[in-house]
Amino acid sequence: MATNKNSAMDTLYHRLARRIGVSIPPLGLVILAALAAWMLFTFLHPVPPRTVTMAVYPEGSVNAELAKRYQEILARDGVDLRLAPSAGAVGSVARLRDPKSGISIAIIPGGITTEQESPELVSLGTLFYQPLWIFSRVRLLERHQQLRGLRISIGLEGSSSHALSLKLLARVGIIDQKSATLLLLTPSESAEKLTHGEIDVAVFVDAWESPVVQQLLKTKDVKLESIPRADAFVALYPYLNKLVLPAGVVDMAKPRPPTDVLLIAPKASLVVRKDLHPAIQYLLLGAADEIHSAPGIFRTADQFPAPESIDLPLSPYARNFYKSGPPFLQRHLPFGLAVLVAEVLVLLIPLVAVLYPLSRFAPTVYDWLEKRRIYRLYSELKRLEDEMLSTPPSGIRNDFIERLDRLKDRASHLSVPTPFRPLVYSLRLHIDMVRQEAQKLVSP
Repeated sequence: MATNKNSAMDTLYHRLARRIGVSIPPLGLVILAALAAWMLFTFLHPVPPRTVTMAVYPEGSVNAELAKRYQEILARDGVDLRLAPSAGAVGSVARLRDPKSGISIAIIPGGITTEQESPELVSLGTLFYQPLWIFSRVRLLERHQQLRGLRISIGLEGSSSHALSLKLLARVGIIDQKSATLLLLTPSESAEKLTHGEIDVAVFVDAWESPVVQQLLKTKDVKLESIPRADAFVALYPYLNKLVLPAGVVDMAKPRPPTDVLLIAPKASLVVRKDLHPAIQYLLLGAADEIHSAPGIFRTADQFPAPESIDLPLSPYARNFYKSGPPFLQRHLPFGLAVLVAEVLVLLIPLVAVLYPLSRFAPTVYDWLEKRRIYRLYSELKRLEDEMLSTPPSGIRNDFIERLDRLKDRASHLSVPTPFRPLVYSLRLHIDMVRQEAQKLVSP
């Protein structure tokens, strides 16, 4: 009974050994495939969204007009750019930072946020100058006078006009917050009330192309004020630039303005969340190049968009775009597929670098594993031989011979590739040699 039980266990062992030996390669492929799939869906974004949302400022600002152009360009590739109303840059940054808001894109002037305040955001580059305009009903700022006791529109709370007016003009004493009446009006409301004399001053942060700016530049009895100490502003606030609006640029016959006007201007950046799909970032960069590369009053041809990091770091995709243009694959494949293929290739390069030397080392590992199966039986044989040599002749019994026979049976059933069969035959021969020696010592 004991012999039959041991034989059954031995046969089971052989079957398991053979099955494990055959199953290792498929198991390795399954694990490798699962690992590749996990890496693909963990580190890549296989499917770009078809709907994204951009914060847009009130009507009357150039931001509202630009957002519509971005919307039209992205629609060519089947991406629906939805426009979400915002009071202005400060409000847009707050919503961009909130992952639950659904806002992924906004145009933000410099001086509104920083990398430390908004680590979730990156820039796709600067787009245009966005000057600080001060329009008045009377000549107010000659001889560096303060705006005392006047009705001044500084934009809605949450807008860049409101934030920069208080940060720059109020801080240096141009606006007297104690005596002046500060009004929170939209650009359109400010222009209308200033035109009709209902307010004294309107402050905007907007581009030259802004409909409201163009309207007020041509409005009778409304004057554009020159910024006093513009160089000092630029020196104190690195995100600012000094611009000169030439005399007569609005109307050379009158002329309007009658003299050069000094302005201070942050640059507007196209800001996105870091987790915005790369394909959408590339589409936005292409749209920015189409919209902002033309020359203008304050810019030369192809000056914008520019790879400048004002307040926020550049997106790595923007850095690649400015360095080498649109990806090769994006020019020949649908935009989502192009970016996915590019990311897979980037992922495969280090993967191949790891797998290639492993493939060179794999035969050695395979040889070692196969030989190890044989050498384990050799180890058992060595223990039996040591036991035989350390046992007095009278102590050797028939059960010792049976143990050698079972070991030989296991060796005979050991399934190994052809190159390793000589080792098995050698093992069986050595078992026979030990058995012959043990047979001589078995007591009659």
